[in-house]
Amino acid sequence: MSSWETSSSCFNQEMKLPLSPPSVEGSAFEPTRKEMNGVEEESRDIVKFTAEKLSVDEVSQLVVSPFCGAVSLFVGITRNNFEGKKVISLEYEAYLPMAENEIRKICSDIRRKWQVKHIAVFHRLGLVPVSEASIIIAVSSAHRAASLEAVSYAIDTLKAKVPIWKKEIYEESSSSWKRNKECFWAAID
Repeated sequence: MSSWETSSSCFNQEMKLPLSPPSVEGSAFEPTRKEMNGVEEESRDIVKFTAEKLSVDEVSQLVVSPFCGAVSLFVGITRNNFEGKKVISLEYEAYLPMAENEIRKICSDIRRKWQVKHIAVFHRLGLVPVSEASIIIAVSSAHRAASLEAVSYAIDTLKAKVPIWKKEIYEESSSSWKRNKECFWAAID
């Protein structure tokens, strides 16, 4: 008799499944020797600024780990309106050396506050059309609470401390550089 058994009656069909999937060499269900020996993979902080379109799949895959049960994401996208005006795109600029340094500090802060494995922060520069991502933050951890809290902290702190500027471009051929109300130096007038 095989490990898969079925029985049926007139009105009810029941399927009995094996307690565990069949073991196949190299399958996703079979731990690797490295994992079984307890060899820990190195944690990574990946920071990237680019003019290219951002991919949620690419960024989330960078933080996946066999040691983690959670990957949390924040994806900031361009919306089509602001205060009654129709927005057609956003334009981002950054002081790259300082921006990258500040994001790496945020990653260090996250590691001090939560047990996380990998952190990826990708920010788009230049024009970002409506419905496209301007920022993707991904964090992996053993359990969801740490990665969820870390992602929230990352976006809030990034908006407050990182020198990235945003210009909204409106349908009526006007534009406006937006002051980031969360930014600590914006409060100084």
